[in-house]
Amino acid sequence: MGGRRRIGLLGGSFNPAHEGHRDISLAAIAYLDLDEVWWVVSPQNPLKPEKGMASFAERMASARAMAHHPRIRVTDIETKLGTRYTADTLRKLVTRFPSYRFVWLMGADNLAQIASWADWTRIFHLTPIAVFDRPSYTNKALTSLAARRFRRSRRREAALKTLAATPAPAWVFVHHRLNPISATAIRAERARKRASKSKSGD
Repeated sequence: MGGRRRIGLLGGSFNPAHEGHRDISLAAIAYLDLDEVWWVVSPQNPLKPEKGMASFAERMASARAMAHHPRIRVTDIETKLGTRYTADTLRKLVTRFPSYRFVWLMGADNLAQIASWADWTRIFHLTPIAVFDRPSYTNKALTSLAARRFRRSRRREAALKTLAATPAPAWVFVHHRLNPISATAIRAERARKRASKSKSGD
């Protein structure tokens, strides 16, 4: 590895941050032998509506409260770089930190729909990618356009420890069952509780 720092990048709205984000981060640190995982909190995910989105400050605070680990770093790097799309963020990070080895981290649900992201093929050519299995998404992910397009770039799980040093394109599907919790489910439960309290106060 040549002593270069190995950094996992986990992007998202973190609306709110939850145990699933922490789970994938700790698994990545262990499996990929990473020095740190950076949570890239998006100012506004282009694929998600602004309605129902907590403020950026609230989402950053939520991420910091949930991360609670010396090797998980919550960042506002997209705000500082002035980027909205993952491909642009990765391009600037690779340029700004040439001595770092970055690995993009994501759940299988994102691999299943990454072809809808802006300049998505460029993402595969900028950094290696570790895709973590999620309940009910395995087949969708492994038969997705992205998986088929980059099938020759897929590496075996035995190569995880060296993935950060592998030239892109290179990706590994990690059969680590992530926490099934989702931000959508958390928001729905919070809305249900607020509605219940409202009714009980009538």
